[in-house]
Amino acid sequence: MIALIQRVSECSVTVGSELTGKINAGILVLLGVKHEDNENEAAYLAAKAANLRIFHDENEKMNLSLLDTGMEAMVVSQFTLHADTRHGNRPSFTDSAEPVKAEELYEYFIKELKMLIGFDKVQTGKFGAMMKVKLVNDGPVTITLKSKNEL
Repeated sequence: MIALIQRVSECSVTVGSELTGKINAGILVLLGVKHEDNENEAAYLAAKAANLRIFHDENEKMNLSLLDTGMEAMVVSQFTLHADTRHGNRPSFTDSAEPVKAEELYEYFIKELKMLIGFDKVQTGKFGAMMKVKLVNDGPVTITLKSKNEL
């Protein structure tokens, strides 16, 4: 499982003309699920995301987490994070989990993150939908978190 984390000053997700989520300062989590991933992997990554110290403290040092700041998170499913581009120019997505399993683990990740940072602090996209993700990357700061399966 991979979570691509972007520190944002704002972020929103739209499906068609419907706004599915909007946050102010916090993180955007693009989450990719592989075949062999499980709930332990999702819980591990949710805890890593909640505790990732990428926000500035009073000395302008990246030393604070979502838990420290009370900021928000936007979670968007992103199966393309597991693209295999080693052969040719067309990515292969055979490592990505099947949609039913991927959605279960996506929802589990969201549940775990909500329990850690607060149910009102997590917004989402819509699993499996074509989404428009608008964000202002703050920094820019972009960090890849990998579950124990990926290490």
